Amino acid sequence: MISIEYLHEILTKVLTTPSPSGYTHNVLEIVKDTVNEFKFSVSLTKKGACVIEIDGKDPSKVIGLSAHVDTLGAMVRSITTKGYLKITPIGNYMYQTIEGEYCKIITRNNKEFSGTILTTKPSVHVFKDARQQKRTDKEIEVRIDEKVKTKKDVENLGINSGDFVVFDSRTLITPSGFIKSRHLDDKASVGIILAVLEYFHREKIVPKNTVKILITNYEEVGHGLSFLPEGIDELLAVDMGAIGDDLTTTEYDVSICAKDSSGPYDFHLTNHLIELAKKSKLDYAVDIYPYYGSDASAAMRAGHDVPAALIGPGVHASHSLERTHTDALVNTAKLIISYLTQ
Repeated sequence: MISIEYLHEILTKVLTTPSPSGYTHNVLEIVKDTVNEFKFSVSLTKKGACVIEIDGKDPSKVIGLSAHVDTLGAMVRSITTKGYLKITPIGNYMYQTIEGEYCKIITRNNKEFSGTILTTKPSVHVFKDARQQKRTDKEIEVRIDEKVKTKKDVENLGINSGDFVVFDSRTLITPSGFIKSRHLDDKASVGIILAVLEYFHREKIVPKNTVKILITNYEEVGHGLSFLPEGIDELLAVDMGAIGDDLTTTEYDVSICAKDSSGPYDFHLTNHLIELAKKSKLDYAVDIYPYYGSDASAAMRAGHDVPAALIGPGVHASHSLERTHTDALVNTAKLIISYLTQ
């Protein structure tokens, strides 16, 4: 089975490499180099996504597997007269979830500066209405850790509109097996897939059919899997499982999504995954994600004629301070292995 030690190691490496949508080249190089170590074919698309190909026993059918390595983040929108940065979000999140977060500003010529994301009224000692202040793009700004007092001071550092702002991932794996980190959506799934590939390489396992794995880089902004390599007969997206409200998925399960905001996933493929989960005696749940979309959703909207399904590890507080458990990653890996080999 997959190596937990390797899973934690590669997951930490991926999680701590900044990769908001639009700035994913560094983490994709890690993915590419890792796959090369396993001697599987890997290439990059024109948009920079990774395509990994594994020969199967029966090449007459091609299975598509996807996960996305791009994350939430922000860009510099403007510089204030006092030398703070206004930001525009990359991806969909509440501003409350990034307030107080440490961040990096990465310029177009790859200079890096540290900062902190705060409100315009960050102290109750000064601002009487600080507790009642709204959290919108007008009230959120970045305090730069440099001696700047004016807009010109910031520009002299080389910081400009359009530079990237990346959030500290805060990655921590606890002795009890919990994984606390930003960007488990969807780097948890990328780590799972790389751990499965390490297992296939180590044990010399050949999948039942030819497999094309796509590690995409624009999912958070809606067009990650608008492209599909030729010949894919069915598609399984691996993304985080949502937790909360009346959903049944937990941080220990592999979640099988029957329907999200884009509509129902393929009836037969979803049923097949449920039967595989039962057969393998996995902890799993079938759920509906009402405000969620995936790379499989993007592929369907792009007009690709393939049946698609969606699974992933249960992640608490998605698009916030996320957490999952190693059990959910292992259950997801086991379902992927069953799907590719049975």
